[in-house]
Amino acid sequence: MKKELISELFEKFEKARIVIDNIECWSARDLQSIFNYSDWRNFVKVVDKAKISCKSSNNDVSDHFVDTNKMVGLGSGSKREITDIALTRYACYLIAQNGDPSKQEIAFAQTYFAVQTRKQELIENRLLEVERVKAREKLTNTEKILSAIIYERGVDDYGFAIIRSKGDAALFGGFNTNDMKLKLAIPVKRPLADFLPTLTIKAKDFATELTSHNVEEKNLKGTPSISEEHIENNKAVRKILLERGVKPENLPPSEDVKKVKRRLNSEELKLLKENNKKE
Repeated sequence: MKKELISELFEKFEKARIVIDNIECWSARDLQSIFNYSDWRNFVKVVDKAKISCKSSNNDVSDHFVDTNKMVGLGSGSKREITDIALTRYACYLIAQNGDPSKQEIAFAQTYFAVQTRKQELIENRLLEVERVKAREKLTNTEKILSAIIYERGVDDYGFAIIRSKGDAALFGGFNTNDMKLKLAIPVKRPLADFLPTLTIKAKDFATELTSHNVEEKNLKGTPSISEEHIENNKAVRKILLERGVKPENLPPSEDVKKVKRRLNSEELKLLKENNKKE
């Protein structure tokens, strides 16, 4: 997510924020607009899911979702009253968790309402961490898909490890998986991808998806032919990176993605605990 969009969304959520009886709140109608839901009825469905989540967490729904009304202007210059819902930070967080994750506004809101601070730079950092965790999870799923495909074509776990290592060598300019672990001081028994930056994780994911597609498209079988396909796909991805001035083997390692994920989960747990203390 670009910094310009983060700044824009941060300002929108801050402007929409109101304080009622010393409790910060947001209007559901305002969130509907910010989240780019054109139809109120569709947005209410998301709100209803959030209410269920609220109740499942042993919280009183009425403490976080308060029915109210709002005056809106009409084209004629007159005004009319429409239904609205006053939402606490926790309610907004639940709505974001139940919203369409493909919407960038929803992805931003999940962090904005989870972080117990309104400093933009901290929200930016957390969004980057969320993106990296999601990229790592996607690579895991992509590799599982490839593993399943090639298993049916005569490649066992040992063969898959060989294919993946040769692919890494192609992507990292001759450094295979173990070479890169040594170069980046990564524990031998830990996956290389757990310590790679987001860009490299996504590069590996793209090359792996290409291999899965082409193995089926070309009806490849056996470790040698599939390995060659994976090498060529990683070389192609590397070529793109080099053309953009990026040498993946020279990028510094990132924090253990498992630690990052635990920290993100801890922040969300803290939000839940803080909310329960207010009950």
